[in-house]
Amino acid sequence: MRLTRSEKWMSAVIYTVLGLFALMALAPFLHVFAQSLSSHRAIMSGEVGLYPVDLSVKAYQEVLKDQAFIRSFIVSVERTVSGTLLNVLLTCLLAYPLSKSYIGGRKVIMMGIVFTMLFSGGMIPTYLVVKSLGLLDSFWVYLLPGAISAFNLIIMRSFFQNVPQELEESARIDGSSNLGILFKIVIPLSMPAIATISLFHAVSHWNAFFDAVLYISNSKLYPLQVYLRDLIQLNQSNINVKDSLEQQLIANESLKAAALFASTIPILILYPFLQKHFVKGAMIGSVKG
Repeated sequence: MRLTRSEKWMSAVIYTVLGLFALMALAPFLHVFAQSLSSHRAIMSGEVGLYPVDLSVKAYQEVLKDQAFIRSFIVSVERTVSGTLLNVLLTCLLAYPLSKSYIGGRKVIMMGIVFTMLFSGGMIPTYLVVKSLGLLDSFWVYLLPGAISAFNLIIMRSFFQNVPQELEESARIDGSSNLGILFKIVIPLSMPAIATISLFHAVSHWNAFFDAVLYISNSKLYPLQVYLRDLIQLNQSNINVKDSLEQQLIANESLKAAALFASTIPILILYPFLQKHFVKGAMIGSVKG
C-alpha cells in the first residue's frame, strides 16, 4: 500500500516530533554521563554539555574503589533479584486461581485487592506492623511488606484468563495437578505478562530507598539509592579524597555523576532483553478487565 503525499508529510512530522522528544528525554542522561568523565574545572565553568570536557576516568576509579558503594550495590542487586523472583512467584500463585470462574468468592477477594490500590494503611501503622513482625534492620523488610502488587496481579489475572481452557483440560485428563498445569502450561504461555511485571518489580526494587530510610539503621544493609542520597544530598562519602586537591575536586561533582551513572547501568542492560515481551504484556493487561 503506497502512501499519499499528505500521509508521507504527516508521517515525517510525527517522526520528527517523536525524535525531538526522545532527544529531550535523553539529554539529561547524556549530561550526567559527560559530567562523570569531565574535570571539576570544566563542570564548574559550565563547559560541560552533552559531551565530556578534559576527559578523565578518575571519578569512576574512585567510585569503584569505595567499599560503601560496592556493598550498597550488592545489596541492591540481591534485593532486586530475590524481590522480583518472590513477587512474580506469589503473584502467579494468587492470580491463577482468581482467573478461574468456578472459584467461589473470587470477586470478593478481587474487591479487597483493588481496595488496597485506593487506600493504604499509612506510614505509621505500617511501621508498627513491620516492627511487631521483627523485620526492622532485616533484609526481609525489603521483600515481605510489598510482596504482591495489586496492579501487577490484575495484569497476570487478565493474561491467565486468555489461556485456552482446552489446554488445561487436556493436562488434567493426563493427570496433571493444578500446580503442574500452572508451571508447565500456563506460565510458559504467559511469558509476555511475566516479563512485564518482572520489569515493573525490578525497577521498583532498584529505585526504592524510602523503606530503607524508615526501617533500616544498619548501614551495611543500605541499598544503592540511600548511598546516592547521602552522597548527593548530604555530601557524605567514605571515599578517600585526601591525596590531592584534584581528587577533592573530583569528589565534588564528577564523583556524584559517576555514581549516578553507574547506578543506572543494570536497568539499562536489563530492559532491551524484556522490551518485546514488555510491550505485548502491557497492552494486554491494559485492555482486559
